[in-house]
Order: sequence, then C-alpha cells, then structure tokens
Amino acid sequence: MTNLNILIVEGNPKDENQKFLNEGIQTHTESLKESLNYFSKKLSFDVVNPSSDENLEKVLDKLSFYDGLIWGGSSLNIYNDTPEIRRQISFMKECQKKLKNILAICWGMQVAVTAAGGVVKKAVNSHIGIANEITINDEGNKQEIYKDKIKRFNSPAFNFDEVTTLPKNSICLASNKINNVQGLYFETNNTRIWGLQYHPEITYEKMIRLIEFRKDRLIEKRRVFKDDSEVRNHISYIKKEISISDKYQRMLELKNWINIIS
Repeated sequence: MTNLNILIVEGNPKDENQKFLNEGIQTHTESLKESLNYFSKKLSFDVVNPSSDENLEKVLDKLSFYDGLIWGGSSLNIYNDTPEIRRQISFMKECQKKLKNILAICWGMQVAVTAAGGVVKKAVNSHIGIANEITINDEGNKQEIYKDKIKRFNSPAFNFDEVTTLPKNSICLASNKINNVQGLYFETNNTRIWGLQYHPEITYEKMIRLIEFRKDRLIEKRRVFKDDSEVRNHISYIKKEISISDKYQRMLELKNWINIIS
C-alpha cells in the first residue's frame, strides 16, 4: 500500500469539541485517525474545521494534493442554516470540484448530499448509539466499499436526521428500518463520493460516553428517553452488542475505502 495524504474534515465547531475534551471523549477527528491507523500506518493526515478555522483559502488551494477526504460526524443539523453550517456546505462544494475521493460519514454524508442538490430532513425516528440490521442491497453488493462486509449488520450510529432526496445520479447502497439511506454512492464533477449514515470509525464505548454526556438533552429536548432508567437500559443493550461485535468487520468500510484510493 502506497503512502496516502488524507484530509480530515471536523464537523463539530471548536466549542463542541472542547466540551468533548472536557468530558474525556475523543473528538470525531481523533476517532477517525485512530480507526484509519488500525488498517494502515502509511497515512498522512491534515485536519480542517470549516465552521471554526480562518484562512480556509489556504486549504482550498491545496485540495488537489490529497488522495482522499474523510468528513466525519457532528451534532449540527443541516436544516438550521447557521453561518457555521453554511460555511461547511460551501467548503464541501469546493471539495466536490477539486478532490477525487470523498468518504462522507453521518453528518458528512448529509453535507455532501446537500451540497450536491439533495435534501436532508429531520427523521421520524433516530439512532442513539447503535443502528440495527443495516442491509446492503444489490447495488451495494457491487460496490468495493462493501467488499467482504456481511450483508446485514449492526453499527455504531447517532443521528436524528436523514437523507430524503438523493442527489442526481446517486445510488442507494444500504438501508434499515430507521433510515432508507444508510449507504450511498454518487459522482459529481469527477469526484467519487461514498456516504455512510452510520459510524464505522467510532466505537460503541464512545457512543455510550456520548449518550451519558447528552443524557439530559436526550430526555428533555430530544425526548427519545423518558427517564434515566430508559437510558440505562439502552446502554446495557449496547454493552451486549460490544460483547459480540467484531472490530474488523465493524470498521471494514474504512479499510475498503483506503484500498479503493490507493
């Protein structure tokens, strides 16, 4: 495997990341680096935060230098249309002109879809730490991103929104009962974009930490749990998944993407 230059896009603004760090939780960028390095040590990373970084022009000028870009998760909601979100969409549009390969995960997929003319809306149901029975369809079986992946699987996931309208010429690769679009592929401006609504790069242990960190919000604002007891029961369910989950299979999409762009 050759050395690869990878640009990681951090989806959370700096203040949200600082909250993560204050609680001893990895940022999404740190999770991406750790998981990618599990499959290859021949990766060089640069990191950009379109919501918070100044002088984005310097990064835009060298986008063609990178072999691939990975855009990770965020606690933002694309339809809120804040300046931070508009900056991310604008940056994604430039990436879709100047990069050849993009792996867009969860929030990253929602930004990629929006930038390419698709639509993301609030989901009827949500994934809190885990997505069950994601099923790869016939089109997904043809894609290298799912090479050697079991055809129906569970995965770490945390999302309240979903893709409702695909960009032009997109292909849905995987679905489950919560989200019709769990995996997708499309091309625009000679850029290849793979999208995953779930998180192969994040451990279930981190998802549990995030649930604990967001517990009050999940009960009082999101109303996905009635009380602390429901939160504890859900965490126990995820802990059972940890005992049967295979790390290699859980993260296989990352390995396959590295191989695709090598």
